[in-house]
Amino acid sequence: MLVPVILSGGSGTRLWPLSRRGYPKQFLPLLNQHTLFGETLSRCARLDDAAPPVVVANHEHRFFVAEQMERRGIHGGSILLEPCGRNTAPAIAAAACHLLAASDGSNCLMLVLPADHAIADVAAFGAAVRAAREAALDGLLVTFGIVPTRPEVGYGYIRADRSAVLAGGNAFRVDEFVEKPDEQTAARYVSSGDYTWNSGMFLFRPDVLLHELRRFQPEIVTNAEVAVREAREDMDFVRLDADAVSACPSNSIDYALMEHTDRAAVVPLQCGWSDVGAWDALSELADKDADGNTLNGDVIVRDTCNSYIRSSARLVATVGVDNLVIIETPDALLVADKSHAQDVKQIVDRLNAEERGEAALHREVHRPWGTYDCIDEGDRFQVKRITVNPGSQISLQKHFHRAEHWVVVRGTAEVTCDDEVITLTENQSTFIPLGSVHRLRNPGKVPLEIVEVQSGSYLGEDDIVRLEDTYGRDNGA
Repeated sequence: MLVPVILSGGSGTRLWPLSRRGYPKQFLPLLNQHTLFGETLSRCARLDDAAPPVVVANHEHRFFVAEQMERRGIHGGSILLEPCGRNTAPAIAAAACHLLAASDGSNCLMLVLPADHAIADVAAFGAAVRAAREAALDGLLVTFGIVPTRPEVGYGYIRADRSAVLAGGNAFRVDEFVEKPDEQTAARYVSSGDYTWNSGMFLFRPDVLLHELRRFQPEIVTNAEVAVREAREDMDFVRLDADAVSACPSNSIDYALMEHTDRAAVVPLQCGWSDVGAWDALSELADKDADGNTLNGDVIVRDTCNSYIRSSARLVATVGVDNLVIIETPDALLVADKSHAQDVKQIVDRLNAEERGEAALHREVHRPWGTYDCIDEGDRFQVKRITVNPGSQISLQKHFHRAEHWVVVRGTAEVTCDDEVITLTENQSTFIPLGSVHRLRNPGKVPLEIVEVQSGSYLGEDDIVRLEDTYGRDNGA
């Protein structure tokens, strides 16, 4: 049996300001109307003998994961929630422990896949997975090496021992994992024919993975075992034990294991792969006009070439520019030369250091019941546009520092305020006094949209005391 293990803990900081910690790139429709996570789910469903996936995700993203799995009719899988990120080795180890808890793991193969990669040739990807199964069942730790198409300095490389042919000629022993090279070295790697890009995709038995990882990083395995053993079920999720995850060393699977084990094998893969790691990579994948431009949204250009321009809220106009990335969102604007796309992460690092909210959240914030968008704010007031999905409701809650005025713009609202329950339709309004216990529900078949005006001495999202919540959330946002 083949079990896809999808790693969805990343934040995609190099694609800021579109990708942010609260709503990262794997959940965004970057290349078409589908998200990268959704495309990964679809690829997995097409694999031979594939079971429902195990998804390892940040607990803040649990409802995004569940919604997209539900949308594709995927049932019976598992969603493991990490209370904090610890890189890929602990996440993969936890997934292996989870699988071994259900079986002995000897006839099970883990196909480890990042949630945010793009693959153009799905058939070639499936063929490579089939080709790797024999080596993985024999106890090898198989990685998929992407046959390079150019000297790329943004990827790590794998050098294969071409004399050590495995699995009927489908795999080779790994001779060396190499860090991201400079351009001259990368060109030499590509011309030699002995190197492939390190894709971060793997195939192995869970028991073999844990055996080998215990040799080199026993603390990771010990904490992963405790995290799974002490995990608790929460709705459709499995919450890994917070203390065990927090105590686990943070390390990638490459550094923790693959660079040390003598069981590493590589299967070369040509499938139109990209990690969509930065804006230049996304630009390369996108459709272009005759001048080499990719234009999304309300964009007007003149004498502009080889640029990727994306507008979310306002008109963006350019004159006489070349090789730029311009990303406009309601609360942030990025302008960068494509050659410096990898450096966008430094901007995010600075935003985090200055504790600026733009690093983590968009102006429009997604919640399991819908979204809210802060459209204006000032001294002692804030205005939000709130959308509640059909059949959904916010938590039963109260505030200590603010009152709220609600005006229905579209749909039907069922409003609970203390002991009173009323129904409001378009152009009707109500007032929620400070301290009142209240709830907003959408009983209708279309999205409910309201304008909320908050007033008070403190308007932060942590001034939410949840008394009852359909989605099992704690107090705060």
